[in-house]
Amino acid sequence: MSDLSAFPITRRWPARHSDLLQLYSLNTPNGVKVSIMLEEIGLPYEAHLVDFGKDDQKTPEFLSLNPNGKIPAILDPNGPGGQPLGLFESGAILIYLAEKTGKLIPADPARRHETIQWLMFQMGGIGPMFGQVGFFNKFAGRDYEDKRPLQRYVAEAQRLLGVLETRLDGRDWIMGEYSIVDVAALGWVRNLITFYEARELVGFDEFGNVSAWLDRGLARPAVQRGLEIPKRG
Repeated sequence: MSDLSAFPITRRWPARHSDLLQLYSLNTPNGVKVSIMLEEIGLPYEAHLVDFGKDDQKTPEFLSLNPNGKIPAILDPNGPGGQPLGLFESGAILIYLAEKTGKLIPADPARRHETIQWLMFQMGGIGPMFGQVGFFNKFAGRDYEDKRPLQRYVAEAQRLLGVLETRLDGRDWIMGEYSIVDVAALGWVRNLITFYEARELVGFDEFGNVSAWLDRGLARPAVQRGLEIPKRG
């Protein structure tokens, strides 16, 4: 039995099974990256809901694991050298889990770096820019009289979708084979046209390759499960 008592986060979210990987998350586009990944690779884990409505992410216990106060974060009792390892940042977690299990990342060094390159494209582009579209289209930003910020982010979202559209020409998945890049991007593209209500705004239906890719991804049972983890209270 692993001893996780040295990690303050376990005082607020006790581990029922301390030998399993602990996931602290919420099923946002960033959060579901890790739950989808864990479902895809079949690594046993225990999920804990970080409730934004209760400001869980701002508590000292959560900040002890992620001082940036963002989800997702993990605590792996079976980290390198058999020692517990805490990690935050969804992209870093995806790379760690892929390398830990040898799944969803190529073994060939050149292909591995190309995969990480496209993961960074999601992290630096798709995630932040689509999130801004959501803010200015659905949330407080929609009340701004000046619509130039919305127009700016819609144009950038369209440009990024165009990059993805070209990349997916002749490919089922972003790297050809299903990988951590698809895991990272699926939730964000899904949110853009559903929760953020921006399908018509960005002209999503004009991006046929992206639309078909999204349908393929959302049809995967592991993706369907991961999108609902952890369950909201």
